[in-house]
Amino acid sequence: MKFLLKFFSCIFGTQILIIMLQNFWFNVEYGINHVLDINAYDHVLFLIVLTVPYVFKNWKRVLLLVSMFTLGHTLSLVLAAYNVVTVNAAVVEFLIPITILIVALFNVFTSGKGAQREKVGVLFLSTLFFGLVHGLGFAREFKMLLGDTDNKLVLLLEFALGIELAQIIIVFIVLFLGYVVQTIFRFTKRDWIMVISAIVVGLVIPMILNSDFLS
Repeated sequence: MKFLLKFFSCIFGTQILIIMLQNFWFNVEYGINHVLDINAYDHVLFLIVLTVPYVFKNWKRVLLLVSMFTLGHTLSLVLAAYNVVTVNAAVVEFLIPITILIVALFNVFTSGKGAQREKVGVLFLSTLFFGLVHGLGFAREFKMLLGDTDNKLVLLLEFALGIELAQIIIVFIVLFLGYVVQTIFRFTKRDWIMVISAIVVGLVIPMILNSDFLS
């Protein structure tokens, strides 16, 4: 690590390197805070219902799923940043809890049936699409962050890294809680999935009914 810092310091200069690292961390931290924002917990709810059917031994599949979500989220921001798409904020804010509701209900109706393993391709594509929707919900705020910068792609990648790191944290917490509940408190896997998914359903229905789109 020291060698790398010395190497880049020689190329860019110490002061410039410090500024670059500060900007890098600012963008990564912004991505982390975007996911963990307590006032905008829809992202966390989606990750919970996406992860709850799995256990630690499925970590590769879960990592791929959350990465697909990050990819979809980032693609939306790329399209918005380069003015390829414009969105109706009310419609997107309505669709976001709908995507959470769909996954939660899917969990409820398939818990214990292994559907998450049997339909992997469909699940990956659905997660990618849901990531696109969630990304569009943040597009306007993200464009304000970009401003007139010429390094849009770099900023997008750093932001995406922050999102991925935060998502891994959430996924680990959900998997850990699932392990504790199923091994110590002797919940069946089916009951764990049903309870958590039902709680999320109860949280997102008011979000849907109170959306500006239905007003």
